[in-house]
Amino acid sequence: MFSLPSARSLLATCRPPTSLFGHSPAPVAPLTLPFVFARFRSQLAPRRVKYIKRHKGVLPIPTGGATKGTTLAFGEYGIRVKGNGQRITAKQLETVEEMLKKKLKPIKGAKVYMRIFPDIPVCIKGNETRMGKGKGSFEYWATRVAPGRVLFEIGGVPIREELAREALRLANAKLPTINEFITRSSPARLGNLLLTPEPPVQAAAAAISP
Repeated sequence: MFSLPSARSLLATCRPPTSLFGHSPAPVAPLTLPFVFARFRSQLAPRRVKYIKRHKGVLPIPTGGATKGTTLAFGEYGIRVKGNGQRITAKQLETVEEMLKKKLKPIKGAKVYMRIFPDIPVCIKGNETRMGKGKGSFEYWATRVAPGRVLFEIGGVPIREELAREALRLANAKLPTINEFITRSSPARLGNLLLTPEPPVQAAAAAISP
């Protein structure tokens, strides 16, 4: 009685095709899946975090007298938070950075410096959802900025102040905070208070007087 060969015997008899010289062709790389687009995916995201969900937290308020991050460090012009602090999303920072680079593209060597980075995960639950049953799912990355914090700087090469003001004005329109234009000579800011430097003559007189 005629019987069909089994699958194991068929695999044993099958051999890869050989070329004219008797050598087997090079192995073909396996097919890879195409890139899957993720919702609210942005290039501004931390590489690694321990926990993807975190408490909401509060906005930082500089009450201890520290002025770090309120003056320029890399560029010649920049924008600084003038009003209350707020939470800025990664999408907003990415939009502002692309807009500044496009505006400064004719100037060869101009650079854009981002002084903040979105490293806080924001989780959101659906509308009209009952209380309980855990925290919402991850939505996007964000960062909290305090009053007086420098957000963006431009520099690298000499840039006319008129062009810098126009570029940073467009950047200010895409941010949710109230900002101000600053230069290298701008004083530090402690919250909403400007720290004007004391003149050297008065400082020396105060040190000499008993």
